[in-house]
Amino acid sequence: MATASLVQAGCGFSPRFSSNSNNFSFRTGSFGPLGSSTSSSCCSCSSHNLNFSSGTNSNWKHQGLIAQFMSTTTQGNFASSKSIADGKNEPDHLLVLVHGILASPSDWTYVEAELKRRLGRNFLIYASSCNTYTKTFTGIDGAGIRLADEVLQVVKKTESLKKVSFLAHSLGGLFARYAIAVLYSQNDSRGTQSNTVTNSLDGNSQKSSPSRQGMIAGLEPVSFITLATPHLGVRGRKQLPFLLGVPILEKLAPPIAPFFVGRTGKQLFLTDGKPSRPPLLLRMASDCEDRKFLSALGAFRCRIAYANVSYDYMVGWRTSSIRREKELVKPPLQSLDGYKHVVDVDYCPPVSSDGPNFPPEAVKAKEAAQNAPSIKNTVEYHELMEEEMIQGLQKLGWKKVDVSFHSALWPFFAHNNIHVKNEWFHNAGAGVVAHVADSIKQQESSSFISASL
Repeated sequence: MATASLVQAGCGFSPRFSSNSNNFSFRTGSFGPLGSSTSSSCCSCSSHNLNFSSGTNSNWKHQGLIAQFMSTTTQGNFASSKSIADGKNEPDHLLVLVHGILASPSDWTYVEAELKRRLGRNFLIYASSCNTYTKTFTGIDGAGIRLADEVLQVVKKTESLKKVSFLAHSLGGLFARYAIAVLYSQNDSRGTQSNTVTNSLDGNSQKSSPSRQGMIAGLEPVSFITLATPHLGVRGRKQLPFLLGVPILEKLAPPIAPFFVGRTGKQLFLTDGKPSRPPLLLRMASDCEDRKFLSALGAFRCRIAYANVSYDYMVGWRTSSIRREKELVKPPLQSLDGYKHVVDVDYCPPVSSDGPNFPPEAVKAKEAAQNAPSIKNTVEYHELMEEEMIQGLQKLGWKKVDVSFHSALWPFFAHNNIHVKNEWFHNAGAGVVAHVADSIKQQESSSFISASL
């Protein structure tokens, strides 16, 4: 029994929503090779609660996708079927790789090969191909729905699957967060009620195995891992580092972003929708009437956010690690043993709060940011939204892994180094990929031991 507890501690904390207002941080090296020996704290804050409706009655789309998965034969082109099992290996764990903006499945060539080598035949590693290149401009919600449909087709094709995990880079992390909300259900793939009951944000949940808090595409959710993902959007000071923190550039970026990256740009800069409606990323930090975003994320046994502390020209440290500015503590310079450029691991438990909400002052700030943007009102609006998003996402426990390429030959490639986009140019991230593989393997071992006890 002690062994099981030790292994399960590798991700830090239970995925249940926090119901305890006492906040603490556990950052320690006692959890084995994936831990850090440094210490700091995770801060908490409270606000007034409000559950959002997305403003569109799209629940039927969710039900339609699930129904299609359960009642129809698989359709679509699986030309890259080397990722699909041939039936002899009988994998039971689906690991979905989701690339970022203006990218393709080829971004995962190194990662896919390395994960196959390290994780073995129990895993079916599938690199998503439904949102390649300019398709990433069509909106986080649209891309998320396409990803959900693709996952359902893979699950339908491979009947041996029992568990599912996601590994996503950059914008792909937001696509994956939307997709799991589409795929989330309290019922398993056979249509029977799961043994877990969860109230959306009040922290009251009952845990039982194996379904825990629900299913994703009819499978048991295990690990949800993001690499340099802008969880809080890209608006705000140094959230989009290539703007160099220059106020005038940060002011000009939101209005022109849609011309270059379409609907996705508005959503990343939190200016999508009517002023009276909360932006999509804020809704994704809560449970809406038609999408249970937080419940879906909370169903995973483990959530891990890898973040570049510097040299990432696309995504800032704060947004990728889901932290407030005051929580950014100078990281160690030395890498963890065996994982080059992985400098720190922070185990953050769930934090109880009444948020997120979209208060009247946020409505006014959003309207001003949309219609008459200025440095003052855009900063005010983003600070309001950032705090609410953090409060929502911190209702769940996270393991936050800080990565620093300051000593790499090409540190300015940090955004692509973190997932080794190209083995020749971005191989500085090999230690990060090794850490990811061992984190996934640790959860798999935890699942095996728990099932054996």
